[in-house]
Amino acid sequence: MDTLIVDPHTSARLIEERRARGADRFDEVWEGTYLMAPAPNDEHQDLGGGFTEVLRTVFDRVQVGTTRPGINLTSDPNDWEHNYRVPDVAVFLKGSPAVCHGAFWSGPPDFIVEIVSPYDKTREKLNFYGKLGTRELLIVDRDPWRLELHRLQRGKLRLVTSVVPGDLVVIESDVLPLRFRLLSGEPRPVIEVIADNRVWTI
Repeated sequence: MDTLIVDPHTSARLIEERRARGADRFDEVWEGTYLMAPAPNDEHQDLGGGFTEVLRTVFDRVQVGTTRPGINLTSDPNDWEHNYRVPDVAVFLKGSPAVCHGAFWSGPPDFIVEIVSPYDKTREKLNFYGKLGTRELLIVDRDPWRLELHRLQRGKLRLVTSVVPGDLVVIESDVLPLRFRLLSGEPRPVIEVIADNRVWTI
């Protein structure tokens, strides 16, 4: 259910209350509209933590990239709080034009992971990420389970590969030296990440 609060005093009070409780960690602002998001559920956090661990192992520890979970990502560093998104995980390769400003990042990530939760607006973020120049984005959908790789083409992120559990298709990134598979499993499918001869499961 979407709720629109038109009273600016009530809106400001709710936002301040969320900030005071630390409940605003995953909130976003879309061109001046404040979106309140609940904390991800346990499975969502497990997936995000798994991707962060693998990506930091492959890129950060050998100093070829920077991996960040849950950053504030903006298109305008001079007015970042007016328009930003919070990807689950973002990777910036060495030499990236993106800039860390402490509280937020500006500029294009090389790779983003977004994990879909009920009622969220993951796919509605694609236009924003594309305008930033994000080179690739991996969507992990869980209802039903599916991996989607979107790649920047002519200024837009476009779907290039989609797999469901048990598919023999391997998703290959053009940006990172990684491949992804979605394996059938219980109680949930398993995401396999392959780099050279190393394999991780998430």
